[in-house]
Formats: sequence, structure tokens, C-alpha cells
Amino acid sequence: MSAPYLCPKCGTNRSRFNVIEQIPQSVRLDMHTGEIIEYISPSDPIQVQYHGDRYRVQCGVCGLIETEEMFLRFAESHPLST
Repeated sequence: MSAPYLCPKCGTNRSRFNVIEQIPQSVRLDMHTGEIIEYISPSDPIQVQYHGDRYRVQCGVCGLIETEEMFLRFAESHPLST
């Protein structure tokens, strides 16, 4: 997060964002109630580990949630005029 962002949806927001840290938890659910019945260890050989983005970004103006890359690239392609 050391480069400028620009929201690709509203196209105006360059300063107000929510950075969302994704912390995956592997769980086993009761198939009838949906309740968590067990937290699964990351070393469990059957459980596939999460490989998604560590962070997502939400525009603080329009609410769009996307990858950080999307906000960075849009800012690069639409530089601020001086």
C-alpha cells in the first residue's frame, strides 16, 4: 500500500478506502444446521488451503470491493494532473 489508488467504479475516489484483511479459517460444519463443529488444522492433509488474496480493498465512497491490484492499475492508467 505504498502507491496511489483510484476506484475503477466511481473514478473519483483517490483517498478514502477500507483495507480488508482476509484471515481464512478452515472449519467443518454440521450438514443439517450449518453450525461449526470443528476448526480444522492447517496441517490436515485432506483440507485444501486457501490461496486467495491476503487483502481486498473497498472504495470508501461507492463501496466497490476488489483486489488491491485493480485499484493500483486504475490509478496508474489515470494519473493525477499537476
